[in-house]
Amino acid sequence: MNKAELVNEVHRLLGDGTSMAAAERAADSVLKAIKRGLRRDAEVHLVGFGTFSVAQRTARKGFNPHTRQPMKIPAMKLVRFKAGSNLRGMR
Repeated sequence: MNKAELVNEVHRLLGDGTSMAAAERAADSVLKAIKRGLRRDAEVHLVGFGTFSVAQRTARKGFNPHTRQPMKIPAMKLVRFKAGSNLRGMR
């Protein structure tokens, strides 16, 4: 599902009384709130859905796959997601 499909699904769930623009603002607001929560608290728990968390990946040595030249891969932060029990049982 891409963002346009997400907005369409939000619009469908909110009903015909809601505009597509309002559905897009709602989806954007949720995504923005998750980003802010990760920056501030480093974890966002959505009960029944899952947990987003920030992890630190250490610097490491690697190589360029095209030239086979060694290179240093810098340390970075990344977002991880652990599915909640409601999502784990989905098939």
